[in-house]
Amino acid sequence: MDNNFNLYSKYYDLLYHRKDYHAEANYISDCIKNYSPNAKTILEFGSGTGGHGLILKKMGYDIFGLERSEQMVEEATLRGFPCEQGDIAHFKVDRKFDIVISLFHVISYINDNASLNKVFRNASDHLNHGGLFIFDVWYSPAVYYQKPETRIKKVENDELSVLRIAEPEIHSINNIVDVNYTILAKDKNTDVWIEFQEKHPMRHFSIPEVNLLGDFTGFETLRAEEFLTGTQPSESTWGVCFILKKK
Repeated sequence: MDNNFNLYSKYYDLLYHRKDYHAEANYISDCIKNYSPNAKTILEFGSGTGGHGLILKKMGYDIFGLERSEQMVEEATLRGFPCEQGDIAHFKVDRKFDIVISLFHVISYINDNASLNKVFRNASDHLNHGGLFIFDVWYSPAVYYQKPETRIKKVENDELSVLRIAEPEIHSINNIVDVNYTILAKDKNTDVWIEFQEKHPMRHFSIPEVNLLGDFTGFETLRAEEFLTGTQPSESTWGVCFILKKK
């Protein structure tokens, strides 16, 4: 998937240009202030092109990102967001942080238990004592109740026109939904179309499952809530935010 993901990253910002990064960054900042009011330093796992990180940086946080896509790292660096290319399960930064965040369902991309264990332990290794690990995931009750469906999205700007078709394939036994993307993109300057496919396997989680994983890797769960609203998760809650504290 990595090569396709690098190609996909070229159209990433256009596909998500309506995503309310400011609201999400404010929400994360509020979580930090509620549970660790003196925190100043943040490590972001899966920082993308710096959409959240740049806003948190402007808020006064000392933030550094890890991102596996080389193209996204290049774009984020051009924007002034400090980050490095690396796998969040293994890559080490030579410093400790008050907070580790991982947003936009990055943890749901970690499908197997061994890799999840490594990611959580890597987060713990980079945290100061009592530091927070804040992340959002797909929520199992909502996936089973609502069921993913095929979606079509079309976006464009002065240079590009992009059509994305997302077709889900549910694997209930493994708590995974394969999101199969077909992307058609037109360069308006050359009138040339390209088409490519890729598969994004997304794992969904229950609250007891994350509580157990956190406990196993040295965390205690402080809060599990609907992302952005802060309300109690329900069958209509697709994304749940977890706030874990390093023991």
